[in-house]
Amino acid sequence: MRLPGPGRRAPRRVAMLSVHTSPLHQPGTGDAGGMNVYIVELARRLAAHDVEVEIFTRATEGGLDPCVELTPGVLVRHVDAGPYEGLNKEDLPAQLCAFTHGVMRAWAGHRPGYYDLVHSHYWLSGHVGWLAAERWGVPLVHAMHTMAKVKNAALAEGDTPEPAARVIGETQVVEAADRLIANTEEEAEELVHHYAADPARIAVVHPGVNLDRFCPHDGRAAARARLGLPQDALIPLFAGRIQPLKAPDILLRAVAHLLAERPHLRRHLLVPVVGGPSGSGLAKPERLQKLAARLGISDVVRFQPPVGQEQLADWFRAASVLVMPSYSESFGLVAIEAQAAGTPVIAASVGGLPVAVRDGVTGFLVRGHDPADYAARLARFVDAPELTARMGEAAARHALSFGWDTAASATAEVYAAAVQERRRRVRSQHV
Repeated sequence: MRLPGPGRRAPRRVAMLSVHTSPLHQPGTGDAGGMNVYIVELARRLAAHDVEVEIFTRATEGGLDPCVELTPGVLVRHVDAGPYEGLNKEDLPAQLCAFTHGVMRAWAGHRPGYYDLVHSHYWLSGHVGWLAAERWGVPLVHAMHTMAKVKNAALAEGDTPEPAARVIGETQVVEAADRLIANTEEEAEELVHHYAADPARIAVVHPGVNLDRFCPHDGRAAARARLGLPQDALIPLFAGRIQPLKAPDILLRAVAHLLAERPHLRRHLLVPVVGGPSGSGLAKPERLQKLAARLGISDVVRFQPPVGQEQLADWFRAASVLVMPSYSESFGLVAIEAQAAGTPVIAASVGGLPVAVRDGVTGFLVRGHDPADYAARLARFVDAPELTARMGEAAARHALSFGWDTAASATAEVYAAAVQERRRRVRSQHV
């Protein structure tokens, strides 16, 4: 990792805030997903280069240690705020006061100047970070991860719009932050367009991927053998939280469309869905299983609960192609992880996915959400079985430019610039 250049010093200690989801939770279920992976990997890389990170998150069960060492230089602090269980993300704004109190109480036990910077993730954390940064006299760096106005502009059928309170809250955080980190240039433009963000305060930092864990390793055949999957099958994989926003139903409808056109494929087709219900998907947790039954494809669909990162890497290696028909993705970390493992991706051309996937080289981008269009892309892999290997090799090469060290280095530069600007502003006020 390259640290900030001459004249800029990275902070010694960062308070990182993740109110609604813990970095210790299993990605792929509940509210845990790409943001969890982002926080864990970024914190680890920063700590490896002498930037200590303390992650504040809400305690979701009793008996948790108040402070857990994730890795040397990274602490996870559990803050009591509201009941441990039964709180949806929509209920959390009412607990922000209690959460902020817990953060302030932890800070009060330290000497002045203990934290050099606050980095908040998602708008709920941004509100706590706003107050903390002002109280401590340090910069606030904020990452939106997702935006209400963007999500509401591309709602899946049957999904619930984000409330006006979130839109107002996001607008306030955007105005308060010293620096905003966007995953892509498109996200930076959305911040300016939807929230009137100052372009000079936005930095684009692509998320990374753990290239040691997500790599081709010993190949597709070995991964299929470990997972007990047929060697000769076409395996289009969905991996992620099961909710309308992620659109796993589009993959099932595409498979039904493909089988209607080519019924002989049924004997050579397996569709794993790896993940658990999340968000508005919790209201109907068996919705996808019922859809598979209605479509008459239950025999080719395998529902798999969320798995750890090591086994997830094997699912990526084993797949013929990863399918991401999402309605909105700020980046699409799963797409990079699959490609790093040597697997091409069929993805919706939304959000950061056109950055993550090179259309026609490492996979295919699809405009819109017509299942027939996804079925047509799947048919390409049926008609040219060598496409998986050829695109997979290109995908693995493409993913090499998304290592977490690169992301952490760029983030440290953002931190250093924010600290430098804050000091300059303080000095000018005293002249």
